[in-house]
Parts: sequence; structure tokens; C-alpha cells
Amino acid sequence: MRIANSGSVKSIVSKFAIRNSQFALAFFLLAQPPSVIQINLDDIVHPISADYVRDGLERAKETGARAVIVRINTPGGLADSMREIVEAILTSPVPVITWVGPSGARAASAGFFVLLAGDVAAMAPGGNTGAAHPVSITGSQFDDVMEKKIVSDAAAYLRSYTAKRGRNAALAELGVTESRSFTADEALKENLIDAVVADAPELLRQYDGREIRRFDGRQVRLDLSNAEIEVFEMSTRQRILSRVLNPNIALVLALIGLLGLYIEISHPGLIIPGVAGAISLLLALFAFNLLPVNWSGAALILLAIVLFVLEATVASHGILALGGIIALVVGGLMLVEGPIPQLRIHFATTLAVAIPLAVITVFLVRLVYLSQRRKSLSGRQSMVGETGVARTDVHKDGKVLVHGEYWNAFSAAPIPNGAQIRVVAVHGLKVEVEAVEKKE
Repeated sequence: MRIANSGSVKSIVSKFAIRNSQFALAFFLLAQPPSVIQINLDDIVHPISADYVRDGLERAKETGARAVIVRINTPGGLADSMREIVEAILTSPVPVITWVGPSGARAASAGFFVLLAGDVAAMAPGGNTGAAHPVSITGSQFDDVMEKKIVSDAAAYLRSYTAKRGRNAALAELGVTESRSFTADEALKENLIDAVVADAPELLRQYDGREIRRFDGRQVRLDLSNAEIEVFEMSTRQRILSRVLNPNIALVLALIGLLGLYIEISHPGLIIPGVAGAISLLLALFAFNLLPVNWSGAALILLAIVLFVLEATVASHGILALGGIIALVVGGLMLVEGPIPQLRIHFATTLAVAIPLAVITVFLVRLVYLSQRRKSLSGRQSMVGETGVARTDVHKDGKVLVHGEYWNAFSAAPIPNGAQIRVVAVHGLKVEVEAVEKKE
């Protein structure tokens, strides 16, 4: 009888284990009720929300979900992040239903592109979409040639997948070129979307058993009966970073970071201000790295801090502090000027942080400045100007009592024992004194 070698045995065992694991996985998936993953795009379209949508689509693929619902309620956002979301939807192996909901929600600007990318596009009653004309991320106006190029590129991108979905590409293009907006009923009537549906469960009931055409041309039948909707939440990291990407919060974090580091440098050993300041500043730098930053605004903020420091060291009667507040407010307003109001810093925010920061900075710098100018109260040089009593005759040599301590002393003119003296200078362990004239 032939006995298999150890290599063959290992190979057989390995294949058996792989087949068993595959069988167990298939059995587990069959035992689970059918699911539909719901991704809630409630935030501004930015790199973190794009990362969240991609993660949700990947989750649907891994769990074998029947479909994905991307619920949209966004004012828009950054074009690059929008394109990442659209690309993820178009290439998703799991059918994607984009739905603007609940009632009253909107898919404006970048959200319009995301809505029309779905295999099925729907809206809740009372919703609106459109207004997708490109806007400069710095808030400035394009010149005519550049605007024409950018608008043409955005319109062509929207047409490239809207027409393939069988939707009204010509009307969709007007949402880009003319900033047209559409209600849910208008969008349905003009064949921009496929349905007006009040909620996600109704959406599943309405499309259960329907055949749809995927972006790659395949015909797929949606099996959504008895499917459970699983809401895919942002991770803790994504939630935190998404909040940090709010330009108003990013500005506050940056200023807190600078103030905390200054306190730690001027008062070494406090630790807490330094740690909190470093964390705040790093989070702010992360946000500014992803947001459209205007460096002129950053320069004005730095100028404001310089003016606050000068106010504490120069008698300007508040003029430098006022100039610093104005520079900080203007710089804050210019710092982040995104394509939509939600990606810009509000006037109320800059004013709310400018005045307290000015007061705190001037106060702290003033304390440091005065402490450095104040005469030291310890050491030998503090003896100069102090008065005492001669305990022997003093001239070439002698002893005096100053601050309860005996010192070797000498003087330019003879001083009798018991006379009042004043220290003129300190020479090592010997002091030079002079007689104090008594007032009559």
C-alpha cells in the first residue's frame, strides 16, 4: 500500500479546509435574512463623506446585500469628492438606489450629480434638486474662457452617465449650464428620476421584482422582498473628522492650538495647554489640508497675532489691538471660501473668536513682558540701593548690616560706626557703601 507523503497530506487538508470555510460562509449568508444597506449622505460632499460612501458600498459587497440605498440630503460640496462618489456608485457590484429624502430634503449642486448616478433615482415629495453650476472653490469669479471650460467639462461628465441610464440628459445639463432646479414632481415628469417615494420601505416595495439595467449593460432583477434595511453609520473617526472639516470649527481649533502652544512656551511645565494646543492645531491643519484655503486669509490671521503681541509691549492706546481684531475678522472670512456657504467661515464665528483672543493674548503677553522687566528680588544685585547700618568704622574696610546680614564693606569717604549707609555696588563678597544723609 502506498502512503501519501506529508506534502500531499497538507495539500489535501488545506483544500478541505478552504472548501469547508466557503461552505460555512455560504450557509451563513443563506441563513441571514436579505438586507439592504442604507448610506445617509447628510453632510457636505467632501473627502470624508466620499470615504464613508465608499465604505458603505464595500460593506454591501462583503455582506451580499440585495441593494444599496444612498439617502441624499446635501447642499453640495467639492467637485473632486463628488466624482469619487459617482465613480463608486457606477462601479458598485451591488445595485444602487439614490433617494433624496425625507420630504423636504435636497440634492443640490454636487448632490444633483450623485442622485443621477444611481441605478434607480428617486425623491421624496417636497424635495428639490439641481442648481449644479460650477463655482470657484476660492469664491472668486472665473474669467469667461475658464468658466466655459469648467462648465463644459461638468456638463459632459453628467451627460456621460445620465444618458446611459436612460434619463433626460439634455434637461440634466441645464442644471449645470443654467443652474436650473427641479422639484420632485418636475424631475419625475421630465424623466430625470424614476419615482417619487415617501420613505425607504415603500421604495423597496415599489421596486421589488423590477428589472433594471446596470451601468455595464447587464439586466438585473431586484429581489427586495422581506429585505431588512441596515443603516450603515459613519465610523467614530469619520464622524470626528467630518465635524473638523466644518471651516468654522477648523478656525476655532487653529486659534485654540496657537494660544495653547503660546501658554505652554511662556509657562513651561503646565503640560495641559501644550497637549491640548498641539492636538487642536493638528486637527485644524488636517482640515485646512482638505479645504480650499486662501493663503491671504492665513497671512492676515498671523498679522493679527503679531499686532496683539505688539499691543502688549507698545503703548498704542488700543490702536494695535483694534487693527489686530480687524485683521483677524477679515482673515477669517477669507481663509476658507468654498463653493457653497456651508464651506465658508461665518462673520459671527470670526467676531466671536477675535475679541476674546485679542483680550487673552494681550493679557498674557503683557504679564510676560512685565515679569521680564521687573527687577529681580533675589541675588546680590538686588542689594544695590538697599540701606543698612555700619557696625564698624568703614573706609578701606569695615562691616555693615544689610537685610539682617553682615557684609564686608568699603567706602570712598570714612563712615563712623552706627551711621546709616546705602549700598552703591556689589563686588563679589564685598559691598561698596555710602553714608545716608539724615534729614533735619
